[in-house]
Amino acid sequence: MAESGKAGHTGPSGGGEEKSLKDKGNELFKAGNYLKAAALYTQAIKLDPSNPALYSNRAAAFLQLVKLNKALADAETTIKLNPQWEKGYFRKGCVLEAMEKYEDALAAFQTALQYNPQSAEVSRKIKRLGQLQKEKQRAQEVETLRSNIDMAKHLDDLKSEMSEKYGTEACWEEMFSFLVSTMEAAVKSWHETSKVDPRVFFLLDKEKTQTDKYAPAVNIDKAFESPHTHGNCFAFLRQYSEESFSKAACLITPKSIISYPQVWKGQGSRKWKLGQNDGFFVQFESPSVRKLWFIPSSKEKGQTLCRDPQTLDISAHEILPRIFKETPNNS
Repeated sequence: MAESGKAGHTGPSGGGEEKSLKDKGNELFKAGNYLKAAALYTQAIKLDPSNPALYSNRAAAFLQLVKLNKALADAETTIKLNPQWEKGYFRKGCVLEAMEKYEDALAAFQTALQYNPQSAEVSRKIKRLGQLQKEKQRAQEVETLRSNIDMAKHLDDLKSEMSEKYGTEACWEEMFSFLVSTMEAAVKSWHETSKVDPRVFFLLDKEKTQTDKYAPAVNIDKAFESPHTHGNCFAFLRQYSEESFSKAACLITPKSIISYPQVWKGQGSRKWKLGQNDGFFVQFESPSVRKLWFIPSSKEKGQTLCRDPQTLDISAHEILPRIFKETPNNS
């Protein structure tokens, strides 16, 4: 932001006409008429091209008009004409701040402070710039988190449990990558639209499944309307998993649509600490391993951001009962 149009009276005076043009320009600046103010400063500069105060004032007007390159050029000229005057560095800092070049702006304000250590205005700018730098850095971090989704790193415990239960790597690795890709697709959808469709995804058997009859995903948007719809949905999914020869399944559902079963509203060990958070559930089903996570979501820097998945106790909080018939270890 530019301060008042009145700049320091440093540098030679170009006589009465120049002074009157500058004063008129300052009045227009104070009245918010930056275009006319800039025009008067330009006239004054023609009469007195070596007066740094005129370039400083015009830089302030150009900044208000968001003519940032012109404002920066005038700030640089102010510094060149009087390198000891803090106002040129202050103007430069304000323009660089508007350009969101916070590091360069900070350097300019720090130079201004060297020439005028008493300036509260410059000190305020330095404090504000430090805050803006932090905010910009955090916004970049949020963007990085949103674009670099890596669910596998949160599932190390599951990986070791699967290798224990299923023995051969080929057997469990397909299930693991199926779960990771399903979770990552859901997170991407949530980041882009702040929602996910309630579905159960199935890992179909490439050799046995009749793919013309069984799709890899089933919509379950009515499943949580009542105990009746919930029971019907579960019975259908269990039959579907058997007839399609699925190896595993992954349920994705937003918390917002679940009116039944609200098991996390229980007390004691069943009480759920993420009750206030928006987000969605991921329930993994296979014959030997069952897992449940909640992926909380928040708004940060104007962006929707999924947080790390939180493991829930499936025996207390399951969204659907067991889909696959339990089998002993398949090692």
